[in-house]
Amino acid sequence: MQPTDTNNISSKANSSADHASLAAAPSKKLSKPSSRVRRRLKDAPPLAFKIDGLSHDGRGVAIYGNEFGVEDGHSEDKHGKKVFVSFALPDESVKVRLTNSRKSFEEGDAVELIANPHPERQTPPCPHFGTCGGCSLQHWQPEGQIAFKQTVLAELLEHQANIQPDNWLQPVVADRLGYRTKARMGVRYVAKKDTALVGFRERNSNFLAELNECHILDKRIGFELENLKSLISSLEARAHIAQIELAMGEAIPELKDGNQPVALILRHLEPLSKSDIDQLKAFFKARNWQLYLQSKGPESIERITLHDTDDVSEQFGRLYYQLPEFNLTYEFIPTDFTQVNLSVNRKMTKLACDLLDLKPGERVLDLFSGLGNFSLPLARLVGGEDGSQGLAIGVEGSDAMTVRAADNAKRNGINNTEFYNQDLTQDFSEQPWAQQGFDAILIDPPRSGAWEVMQYLPRFNASRIVYVSCNPATLARDTKALLEQGYRLTDAGVMDMFCHTGHVESIARFEKLQTV
Repeated sequence: MQPTDTNNISSKANSSADHASLAAAPSKKLSKPSSRVRRRLKDAPPLAFKIDGLSHDGRGVAIYGNEFGVEDGHSEDKHGKKVFVSFALPDESVKVRLTNSRKSFEEGDAVELIANPHPERQTPPCPHFGTCGGCSLQHWQPEGQIAFKQTVLAELLEHQANIQPDNWLQPVVADRLGYRTKARMGVRYVAKKDTALVGFRERNSNFLAELNECHILDKRIGFELENLKSLISSLEARAHIAQIELAMGEAIPELKDGNQPVALILRHLEPLSKSDIDQLKAFFKARNWQLYLQSKGPESIERITLHDTDDVSEQFGRLYYQLPEFNLTYEFIPTDFTQVNLSVNRKMTKLACDLLDLKPGERVLDLFSGLGNFSLPLARLVGGEDGSQGLAIGVEGSDAMTVRAADNAKRNGINNTEFYNQDLTQDFSEQPWAQQGFDAILIDPPRSGAWEVMQYLPRFNASRIVYVSCNPATLARDTKALLEQGYRLTDAGVMDMFCHTGHVESIARFEKLQTV
């Protein structure tokens, strides 16, 4: 039985948040069982557990001896020991097949629902859920997932900064299936089955899952996996294709490469024959995809010409996405960082701008600015009717992305921007841009957060700060620093950027306290 094969029962979206304190999940290192433990647990019968709560990554948490006793396989010496259970929800009673055992905790998968199905439990939309490691929460209705993620953020803010926002924002939601436009997929040819595997790794394994479809990937790729597998299986070099990196944008036919909004980079370990290249070209041309081959490092990536109009004078073709709210079109290349969920990105940029409440003529700083995803909307808002008022400064650690941001500003007719290349984990206090004052600041750091930046914020003297985060733990840590520097947490919320996974995207607004 699939662990999540139960009826979809509707409930209030916020019911998931009404549970006890969340448990910290064990580290990935500790979650990897030894070969001895795997052998011992391989043929062990499933045990019954009552799910008492959830961990920060969305797994159920059970305790030996709670509701079930020695007669159910709960030996007395284990009573009180925690078990982290995938595919389980609070208050459910489930059969659990253990997959890891440590001195202080155990881990397992729910393989059978015994009683008390959670009202937000649903049948997973993808047939590969439970095997593929790409998703972890498809057994849970999306409204329950996002309410839980707000609970995660709230608890981390309370624990690390002893604070809650004045106002909780409504969750930002958009596409919840077929949303992922960036991914790196493994490839492996299995000679015994005479077929290629294409997709993500199995859960807690280095083996590739055998996928026929993916409901999280943009449907332009998610429902082409079977055809990709057949294509690779037919190649002479089928045993030497190791990876596919994909990037997708929006179709804008009037722009260069705009009618080819899907790009795939095939990593191959041996040179491809002319016959193989011809097969690849025919497959990609039929779908209007961009084809790239990579034999070694990133510098070896080469675009393969499919049409007479393809421009191969540069290493990469172009992809695009738009922010209609601000009349913006962004150009990027397949290896650039972009947000994986373009529908959420549209709402996220609008929300961030609304929270900053910018006025024409103001000065705004965008840290970790990338290709200008936030910088350009900010420039529009401070530019006024003629676009010449105010100034938006973007600072980014990647030189290539700094150039891309400036190009995107020029392409969109925006003249009130400046972009600088700077490693924001290092001292930047002597940089000319850092010696200026700003009315508002937007921060969108990587998972590690912006701890180093926090030390320099007071000199900018900004009255409003918006912090966009892909890691609520580092957001909570940096919130504490902002509070100590005289800021108030006015608003916070979560965004459904990574639906059906345990990843939490969040946003927070801070306001400078007035000094008497």
